[in-house]
Parts: sequence; structure tokens; C-alpha cells
Amino acid sequence: MERRFGIDANCLKGVSAKDALPLIAKAGFKSFFTDVYTPAAVAEVKEIADKLGLAYTFIHAPFDKVNTFWLEGDAYRDLYDRIKIAIDAASQSEVPVVILHLSSGWTPPAISDVGLKRFDELVEYAESKNVKVAFENLRVVGNVSYFVERYENRDSVGFCYDNGHEHCYTKYVTWLDIFRERTLCTHIHDNLGRGKEKVGEPDLHLLPFDGTADYAKMMRKLDEYGYEGDLTLEVFNSTSPEYLKMSHEEFLNTCYERLVKISKM
Repeated sequence: MERRFGIDANCLKGVSAKDALPLIAKAGFKSFFTDVYTPAAVAEVKEIADKLGLAYTFIHAPFDKVNTFWLEGDAYRDLYDRIKIAIDAASQSEVPVVILHLSSGWTPPAISDVGLKRFDELVEYAESKNVKVAFENLRVVGNVSYFVERYENRDSVGFCYDNGHEHCYTKYVTWLDIFRERTLCTHIHDNLGRGKEKVGEPDLHLLPFDGTADYAKMMRKLDEYGYEGDLTLEVFNSTSPEYLKMSHEEFLNTCYERLVKISKM
């Protein structure tokens, strides 16, 4: 199956998303996403992307202090409002999907009624703006799995499959078997997995094949469930001194070549 290749437009250290787009297009990529989420900034990026023929596939909403969503009180409100701004930006610039995290850390708060209410409100808000929400797999299996069932009848809700998170956080959980046809987008990167102890930060965001992730398995599963979306890298040249030695063009060309290799598996 032919799929477009995409990349995080914020992948080059010290280079803004809008300034990176011409380099991304020159390397052969056809799509991208950003961490930029305010309406004015997104509109500026979208205008440049349209001129270059690049598809703006999703916005990664902010997720700092996301654990406050599950707690009583108003500490969640700042992040909640910024996520709504990201949804507004996506709607105004016709970016189809916004990515959300459900928690952070190895021991986040338990699922709670107040948290569910807040996420329900955001899902409904996105739906009213004709934007889809995609929840991303992270460390905790239970909360993401719970949301698969909670929103199983909502066409406006899907999931972002992050192969790197699966490899280093939940190695023995095959998330594509859980998300199945609900996978809207991908975050592709590499790492070295992790040991039995839940310590340190193993989420390295290396280029594919610089770690130990199983890309052949990933491609088999994407094909099995008929995934037609993009193969999108979430990598950064700042994650390795070796990457920073490369020119921006060399780094992006290498990224593209790695996706070509993955796509042939």
C-alpha cells in the first residue's frame, strides 16, 4: 500500500516550523505536523504549506500538566483552554486532527469522573468544530484502552499510534491490535526499549533503525487493519550529537530514506 511520508516540522533545532517547510518539501516529504497550535501561527504555517504542496495532517496539542485533568480543582483549566485554542486553530486552517495525551509519568492519577467529563467536553467541542481528536498511547495501558471503548461509536475520535512509545513503555502490548481501524495517524521513531525497572526516560526519538524497534511488525499490523494514513516521523536532530553534525538537508534526506526502507517491509 502506498502511503505518504510525513515528519514533525519542528524537527530541526533552532529552525521554526514555517522555515523548515521548504527543506521538508525539498527532501521529498508530502506531509507534516506541528507543535504550533495558536490560530495565527497555524494559519501562517498552513499558508506556506499550501504553496509548497504539503499536507498539514495534525496539530499536537500541548500536554504539560495533563495529570491535573484527573484531579478536583481548577489546576487543569489553563491546559484545557490551550487545547481548545489548538482545536480552534485546526478548525480555522482546516487541519483535520488534533493529538491529545491522557496522562504523563509512570504513576498518573487514576481515571476519575471529573477527568472523563473534561475530555468528553473537549471531544464534543472538537466535533462541533469539525476536527477529529486522536489520543496517543503512552506509558499507561488502562486509560488509553478505556478511551478506545468509551468512544467506540464516535467517528470524531481516533488514536495516534506511537511505535516508539510502544517499544519503550509497553513493549508487550501491540497497540495496533487495540486501535485496529481507529488509527488516524502515526508517530514513528526509535529507541533502545527499556529494562524491567520503570526508571529513567527511554523515549529517545532516534531515527528508525538507530534503535531496536520492530518496523516489520508495525507494517504488517498497519496493513492488516487497512491503515491508509501517512507514515509520519516524530524525530529531532537534537536527540543525537551525530544528527547535529549533519546539515539540515542531510538530516532530512536521511529521515526520508529511513521511511522508504520502512515502507518496503
